[in-house]
Amino acid sequence: MLRQRLATALAALALLSPLAASAQGTSSETYRQLNLFGDVFERIRADYVEEVSDEQLIEAAIDGMLVSLDPHSSYLNPKNFEDMEIQTKGEFGGLGIEVTMENGIIKVVSPIDDTPAFRAGLQPGDFVTHIDTKPVLGMSLNEAVESMRGPVRSEVTLTVRRGEKEPFDVTLMRDVIKIQSVRSRLEGDVGYVRVTSFNEQTDIGLESAVEKLRADAKGKIVGYVLDLRNNPGGLLNQAIAVSDAFLERGEIVSTRGRKPEEGQRYNAKPGDLADGLPVVVLINGGSASASEIVAGALQDHRRAVLLGTKTFGKGSVQTIIPIPGQGAIRLTTARYYTPSGRSIQATGIVPDIEVAPARIEAIDAGDRTKEADLPGALSNEGAVPQEPKAPEAGSAPAEPDEDAAAAAQQDYQLARALDLLRGLALFRAQAVN
Repeated sequence: MLRQRLATALAALALLSPLAASAQGTSSETYRQLNLFGDVFERIRADYVEEVSDEQLIEAAIDGMLVSLDPHSSYLNPKNFEDMEIQTKGEFGGLGIEVTMENGIIKVVSPIDDTPAFRAGLQPGDFVTHIDTKPVLGMSLNEAVESMRGPVRSEVTLTVRRGEKEPFDVTLMRDVIKIQSVRSRLEGDVGYVRVTSFNEQTDIGLESAVEKLRADAKGKIVGYVLDLRNNPGGLLNQAIAVSDAFLERGEIVSTRGRKPEEGQRYNAKPGDLADGLPVVVLINGGSASASEIVAGALQDHRRAVLLGTKTFGKGSVQTIIPIPGQGAIRLTTARYYTPSGRSIQATGIVPDIEVAPARIEAIDAGDRTKEADLPGALSNEGAVPQEPKAPEAGSAPAEPDEDAAAAAQQDYQLARALDLLRGLALFRAQAVN
């Protein structure tokens, strides 16, 4: 009886949805497939070796349906949905690590600056194989993330595999993660702005940072470095706001979904936060999603020079669709395109000037997973191969210390960005004279 009621309810829901009806074809086929689901559901309830709640089975079925589509679609139960809403506001509890799932194992996309994961030395491309000795293999991404969360000041031990090295354990103490998504400092006569993620505070933080830099330098700034390296992305509206801050006009990004009429275009409003000064954007393989929107927009409008290495290549848009009383689903609903019409899904954005990181970092960076490597990743139809315009090799840095100027010299990519901006300033000054 339960199977019949479940199948009837699901079929009724499917028939009420025009999208579902058109996708399934005839209602008889829909009923047949839902009856199959009901049969399997009943068999598990009756014969599985351990008792499993109906809620667990339904959630697992929904999540399985979504994760089979692509690496970024998933089900958020009420608790996970609440955690996600807190995270986008810029404060949440945990380790401070952005992860994805690859071949059933957790893959580090990027640690967040000044968090337990960052201080412990976790790196983009690391695999997390065990959490408190429990294998990750067999967990869903949400289950693994939930296992890494816990009470503030409690400890968790991750088993990490890095490249060809032997796996090693890292013990981290959970903390309240307050994401200050924008940090800034003066590098002599250059304003350096680092954006670590795109949350609800990013656009405000960017404006404040530029105003402070301008005041500290007494207006004597020759240009800006916008550092988007290892920025895993975030809110689309914040990526648009950051792009708009440096653009006077023109398209920033467009999205195209399943139906042509549902596509959207986002355009810049007049006003340039940098007052026309040159901008260099630093990118690497950890720059994903919203970071790539900003980099692509500034590159296509020739408003900034992109320097570093190719980005991650996540060019899809996820929509959070709340289900009243039942959490939400994260569903991939569109691809996004740069102003010139490029889709960077699974291809990434190639910098104008390719500069490898310091040699000691490049060993790990070379094995980084890109969007195209993820199982089930959306393809990029009509992708045009991109080549870097001016390759440049890196060199090994000295040991880091706390001084900002010394840090710039140890950061080979940043040092090259500063050289480029000062060269542009000198050229402009000579042209005026």
